[in-house]
Amino acid sequence: MKYLVAVRALCEFTAKHGDLDLRFTPAPSAQEGMAGHAVVASRRGDGYQAEVSLEGEYKNLRVRGRADGYDPALNQLEEVKTFRGDLHAMPDNRRNLHWAQAKIYGWLLCHEKGLDGINLSLVYFDVASLQETPLTEHFSAASLKEYFELQCERFLLWADQELAHRLARDAALTALDFPHASFRPGQRELAEAVYKTSSAGKCLMAQATTGIGKTVGTVFPLLKATPKKKLDKLFFLAAKTPGRKLALDALALIKDSAGGLPLRVLELVARDKSCEHLDKACHGDACPLARGFYDRLPQARVAAVHYAASEGMLDKPALRKVALAHQVCPYYLSQELVTWSDVAVGDYNYFFDSSALLYNMTLTNQWRVSVLVDEAHNMVERARKMYSATLEQAQLHQVHASAPRAVRGALERLNRNFNDLHKLQTEPYQVHTELPASFLKALQQAITGITDFLVANPTRVDGELQAFYFEALHFSRMADAFGAHSIFDITLNDSAQTEASAFQGDHGCATLNIRNVVPAPFLAPRFAAVNSVALFSATLSPQDFYRETLGLPAGTAWIDVQSPFTHEQLRVAAVSNISTRYQHRDQSLGPIADLMARQYGKTPGNYLAFLSSYDYLQKLVALFRERYPHISAWEQKRQMDEAGREQFLARFTPDSQGIGFAVLGGAFAEGVDLPGRRLIGAFVATLGLPQVNPVNEEIRKRMGAYFDGKADSKTDGSGELGYNYTYLYPGLQKVVQAAGRVIRTQLDVGVIYLMDDRFTRPEVLELLPPWWKVERLYATRTRKVPSPGPKIALATSVSDAN
Repeated sequence: MKYLVAVRALCEFTAKHGDLDLRFTPAPSAQEGMAGHAVVASRRGDGYQAEVSLEGEYKNLRVRGRADGYDPALNQLEEVKTFRGDLHAMPDNRRNLHWAQAKIYGWLLCHEKGLDGINLSLVYFDVASLQETPLTEHFSAASLKEYFELQCERFLLWADQELAHRLARDAALTALDFPHASFRPGQRELAEAVYKTSSAGKCLMAQATTGIGKTVGTVFPLLKATPKKKLDKLFFLAAKTPGRKLALDALALIKDSAGGLPLRVLELVARDKSCEHLDKACHGDACPLARGFYDRLPQARVAAVHYAASEGMLDKPALRKVALAHQVCPYYLSQELVTWSDVAVGDYNYFFDSSALLYNMTLTNQWRVSVLVDEAHNMVERARKMYSATLEQAQLHQVHASAPRAVRGALERLNRNFNDLHKLQTEPYQVHTELPASFLKALQQAITGITDFLVANPTRVDGELQAFYFEALHFSRMADAFGAHSIFDITLNDSAQTEASAFQGDHGCATLNIRNVVPAPFLAPRFAAVNSVALFSATLSPQDFYRETLGLPAGTAWIDVQSPFTHEQLRVAAVSNISTRYQHRDQSLGPIADLMARQYGKTPGNYLAFLSSYDYLQKLVALFRERYPHISAWEQKRQMDEAGREQFLARFTPDSQGIGFAVLGGAFAEGVDLPGRRLIGAFVATLGLPQVNPVNEEIRKRMGAYFDGKADSKTDGSGELGYNYTYLYPGLQKVVQAAGRVIRTQLDVGVIYLMDDRFTRPEVLELLPPWWKVERLYATRTRKVPSPGPKIALATSVSDAN
């Protein structure tokens, strides 16, 4: 068996030296890079061959990759590199890496075609000016062969180790047993679905309630499928930190149960949470961990894989320990280790964002990977944010106030174009079918001006200017990708609401938004790039909504795992005479408070109450404390920090009693595990529907137009697709997630009150979990009893089975 390595991975291993140097270099986006390559290829003659696949061997090493282009008439192989700014500012170690790749490709082509020599051309393409700068040299086949073999020799010792690891890993995974004595109810069904779809190279949507062990039930079968499908990597992607921890815990359990499974698990953590010197720039002149980074990287890399083999997983603490022992940056060490890991655990953005690390590495290295997406109901909203962009005139004003003279002219031209938008717009908020060409031209000029300045002053620290620059870049890129999947709108703020300045003139400030509504066109290529994807959550219904908005491929499999819970464990009551609509909220406070107190008096314990907003929550808490001061109550605060969240959850103990008040869709509405007596009930005083406002109404119309070809104006919830996709489905998903906090194990029992008359509607009931048996409840108001003691006269309620 030969070890397979991509040309880029080989060269990065053998040809990178010196400092980690990330002084301002305005790198093109992945889309700009692909477009740049396409432009270069389009300028070549008819016989030009683009994307030439090449492969060669040396001893037990097989090297493969795709050269950017070959011109047989000139006998010239091209390696195209896109860039922004001043080419002369490119660090030498990066240029050396580019030449190394070109030479490897050159030998592979000479060997394939029996050539005596070849012209190699590094073509640097400026994505801003569309200009090419070719650097061309002639090399003999003999010299290229010598260079190729030298790089391979440098890599062979590592390759032998990697090959041994791969063989041991696959053998161990083939023999791997489930880490528990038996599967939980529903867990085997889920595991089999993941295994079969991975083996078939298909995508899977799996809806499975909390409590069946979804994390182990998805990770284990995918590890079992790895040898059969010859997978290089498994990516576990989570929406939040708790999801990453669950994945790491599951992988640790599987490794330990197998007696030290040879599996390298890497946790990817955001830079602001893993950088040791956030106050320093990422280059050798500023940061000691960047100085000589690539010279010390080989030893750190060896130590990291040895740690993974002997000690455990390369999670955040382990990576920090290894990195600091070798004086390299933990954040960039983790990125270097992706290539040498079997499992990477990180946030959604590492694979699905526009500049996603794992996605780009998968394409570059031609890896075979499978992806697990945890709590996938979050993907729609998260992906929308990834492919949306905002540009604020107020931010431009702030930047201009302290901007260097070299960029002020470009900023002032951009501001004039902002002001022109005020004249064209007739309403404070307005949607436009097209983006204004003159504004985009001025924006590009501003980007170019700032780029030139930052490149010329790489050590200058100007946080406001750089922040605006990156916002402008992202807006420009999203403008290039603008289509029916997104909305472009402008909001005008009255000048009286903004601080006047000479720069501003008589105008207020405009805010420009490109709002992605349907992320499918952006995500579809990512799903297509992998062997398989399994998206799982307790709330993925209706499946069409998620499949269509996320762009999952045709033939995506679906499984709805039967819940291990029974309706005897959970009483679900829909209160038919309470309305939590905005205009009725003040009238609803008394009946809701009384019903909560009545349930608490009947069965004291820990409860969670979920409201639609902080204002509504605060009003209810105030009234509840006034009427029932003997019942302990605590609430979620606005912008609650991590310590505050931990303190909130710490109130829920097996022996405590009281009611916690939280916002639906917030930090305590999902990803919170309070089994047993820690939580015995929940009150949901909202359908969770997004607020009806001009923006959401435009999203509703766009959804309708995108998916069923018409922009219907109905908003009455009578089944119109745009309304369901915008309001009903996202709202009910939040409700079910929040209610899912109550029953966590097969031993739990509890109660859920759905407090709004709309919960009794058929179209709403059919979106609730099928194992719930919803009864209809008529809430009666409790007469206020002066005594603060625990024994309060509680009115009975009239209920009838639904």
